[in-house]
Amino acid sequence: MLIAAAVVPHPPVLVPEVAQGFAPDLDTLRSACQTAVGRLYAAGADEVLIVGAGPEQGGGVAARGSFRAYGVDLDVDGRWGPVAGGAVPMTLPFLVAAWLLRDRPAEPVRRAVMVDERGGAAVPAVPAVGGARQAMLVLGDGSASRTAQAPGHLDERAEPYDALVARALATADTGTLAGLDPELSRELHVAGLPAWRVLADAAAASGVEYDADLLYDEAPYGVGYFVATWLAR
Repeated sequence: MLIAAAVVPHPPVLVPEVAQGFAPDLDTLRSACQTAVGRLYAAGADEVLIVGAGPEQGGGVAARGSFRAYGVDLDVDGRWGPVAGGAVPMTLPFLVAAWLLRDRPAEPVRRAVMVDERGGAAVPAVPAVGGARQAMLVLGDGSASRTAQAPGHLDERAEPYDALVARALATADTGTLAGLDPELSRELHVAGLPAWRVLADAAAASGVEYDADLLYDEAPYGVGYFVATWLAR
């Protein structure tokens, strides 16, 4: 059963070493992320699922990675469980997750779950191990088309799309999250859809009500970033 969730974005500039001189621009976002992760760990779950997008659904994710591709000699260790056989290298969501969790205790056990980054089909809820009480750290960005300078350039549909996501996160509206249009999401360069769908499916399957809190809803650099928590009542 899903008893808690924290939704955060995964821009590499969330890491001060990557952002360098622009780091203070995102201090409020970093603070919101730390608040959300703190609530997640305070919920008393048996396991923490780290959910992010990557090149293959259900793929095992390496526990260690590096921000060298982003110009910084910074290694991170997510300390999630070992994967039988080969593991896919950390994609950006898991790198950011490992950085956010760097000072958190190793317990409860962590499990990394990679979902298909194409987000074209609904993703089934992630089963709990032995009926465990689950908490989810859900990583994903909103549209990247809020301004002319944004990575996806200006698209007038981006702001209402992000507003819809923000309302859904603020009210634990699983139906809206699950029903987001994959094609529109791709056109707006939305990175969060696959992970948000996992959250929506898991929350709906749990059959409980959540107290939702939207901690951050802004679009620095023209990209929609959200931070929210859902805590079971």
